[in-house]
Amino acid sequence: MSRAIALGAAAAICAAAGVTFFMGGIPLVKPQADTLAPPATAAEGSAAVYYQDPDGKPFYSLTPKKTPDGRDWRPVPESADVGFDAPEDPATKAGVAEANAGRKIKYYRNPMGLPDTSPVPKKDSMGMDYIPVYEGDDSDDGSVKLSPGKIQRTGVKSEPVVRQLVTSLIRAPGTVQEDERRVSVVTLRFEGFIESVANVTTGDHVHKGQPLMNVYSPGLSSAAAEYLTALAAGATGRDLKGARRRLENLATPEPAIKELERTREISLSVPWLAPQDGEILERKAVPGMRAAPGDVLFRIADHRLVWVIIDVAERDLAQIAVGTKVAIRPRAFPGRTFSGTVALIYPHLNAATRTAQIRVEVPNPDEQLRPEMYVDAEIEVSTPGPVLAVPESAVLDSGSRQVVLIDKGEGRFEPREVKLGRRGGDLIEVTQGVSEGERVVTSANFLIDAESNLKAALKGFSEASGEQSAKPVMDGMEAHP
Repeated sequence: MSRAIALGAAAAICAAAGVTFFMGGIPLVKPQADTLAPPATAAEGSAAVYYQDPDGKPFYSLTPKKTPDGRDWRPVPESADVGFDAPEDPATKAGVAEANAGRKIKYYRNPMGLPDTSPVPKKDSMGMDYIPVYEGDDSDDGSVKLSPGKIQRTGVKSEPVVRQLVTSLIRAPGTVQEDERRVSVVTLRFEGFIESVANVTTGDHVHKGQPLMNVYSPGLSSAAAEYLTALAAGATGRDLKGARRRLENLATPEPAIKELERTREISLSVPWLAPQDGEILERKAVPGMRAAPGDVLFRIADHRLVWVIIDVAERDLAQIAVGTKVAIRPRAFPGRTFSGTVALIYPHLNAATRTAQIRVEVPNPDEQLRPEMYVDAEIEVSTPGPVLAVPESAVLDSGSRQVVLIDKGEGRFEPREVKLGRRGGDLIEVTQGVSEGERVVTSANFLIDAESNLKAALKGFSEASGEQSAKPVMDGMEAHP
């Protein structure tokens, strides 16, 4: 008689009462109602295995007993027992016997999991055979051993731990911004008047050196006259250089100075040129207006290189470094991708959204990316080099503790606590707890974990039970709704 028979009988009786059976704090699965055997008595030809309260209450005893009103407790024969394991196939039984042939039996353990062993075969008080424990089967390292049949039925699979790159993809939204280093303004360093403005407006693209307006200024004309006087007098060295430096200090365009040297004539107005290539963001120059020193007359920005400001979640920030490649997909152009690199990680976090901003520099030769345009960014990050990694399915994570099951061969599995690192795809980096080449369980590991927990629970139950016999344990069985 197996241990499952006795436990199954008690669980079957509890199921009839619509409750869940507990023994020593270990719950047993309640069988379906249609699997319960009809009430039976010892008179049916088999000896009673145990006795149950005649009213069907979840109370049991190994010996005959009476109720307070004098009625006998109902004997439950072996024929009325309900087991939870499928009938053992003779071929399977023969295979197990063959597998254990030649192995030395260390001792026999109690079939109910009680702290009772025997060096020779024996039966417990209910007539169940003690279970043989072979050398190598009994281990105190927390490992679990499963039979080949159970391994096959549960679909246990394992893979070796290998070194490989752990790569993950971070997705985040962002916006296009101007490169602050590529924006310039056109102003005067003297008081002057705008005689005329070129045919350019806001949004037009201009090139460096292209005339934007013509400027007249008494101060500029005075500096030009002083320079011509020095040239006419044949001044050399410091005097001539000083006269020319005054024109340069007024930001006079170099072409205008060369024209003055060539013609030796002072022009009434001087063409003012664009300082760089780019689009005109702002035009305030108007023909005939008086311009004071420092007044912004034009604002020009070069968009051939733009910034993309991306909001990255705080938890992903540690994986990103300057120089990381980023794929930019503007929402305005589905299917098109721009490439850039992380140029800066801003030093502050947004307290409301718990995100940090990173700046990506993106070449924009055709100027399709425009400021304030929405984009979706994808940042592919990976470990600096190959690391020990296991499939994500191999890790049993309780939140505070992470465990993998090591396949030690011959059906033995050892739970082992590990420390985890980066996650990417279906891989997890393991920084501590496993070695390269060890095999970890990747499928049905939760079933092995349940076996391990059951073994630990039975061990704790046995230690708590001490030298108690099976009789008080059976008498103390109770059902919990």
